[in-house]
Amino acid sequence: MTGRFGAALTRSLWGGLVTALLLVAATRAEAKATCRSPYGYDRTWNAALRLVRVDNGWKVTEKDEANGYLLFEYTSPENRKPASGSLELIRSRDEDTVDVVVQIAQMPRYHEQIVIDALSAKMRREYGDPPARPRREPPEGSIDAGGPADSD
Repeated sequence: MTGRFGAALTRSLWGGLVTALLLVAATRAEAKATCRSPYGYDRTWNAALRLVRVDNGWKVTEKDEANGYLLFEYTSPENRKPASGSLELIRSRDEDTVDVVVQIAQMPRYHEQIVIDALSAKMRREYGDPPARPRREPPEGSIDAGGPADSD
C-alpha cells in the first residue's frame, strides 16, 4: 500500500508543480504596465525617448517613431545587469490620447510601473496639466437614453 500511495503522491506533487510553473510562466509573459497619455503622440514619444536615453542613461537598442516602439536596456538600482525593455505607444482612434505599454520581461512588474510613473510625472512637469478634452456634443436629432424623461 505504501508503494502505490507513495507513487500516487509523487505523481500528484509533480503534476501540481508542473501546473504551478506553467501558471507562473504564463502570468510573467502577460506582465506589463500601461497608462493612457492625454498629451498626444508626438509629446509622449519625445518625453519617453528623453526619459530612457537622457534621464536614465539606458542604452536604446532599437527605435521606430513611425510604428511607436522603443527597445532599451533597463538597469535597476538593485541590479546593474541590464534587462531588455520595451516601450510601445499605441495611437487611439480619437488621436487625442496615446496608450503607453512598458514591458521588462526579466524584472518584477513593479519595475515596469516605475517607468510608467516616471514618464507620467515627466510629462506633467514639462508640459503642465494635460490639455482639456473638447466636449463632444451628440449629433442633432440623437436620442438621450441616459436618464428619466421629464414628467411635467
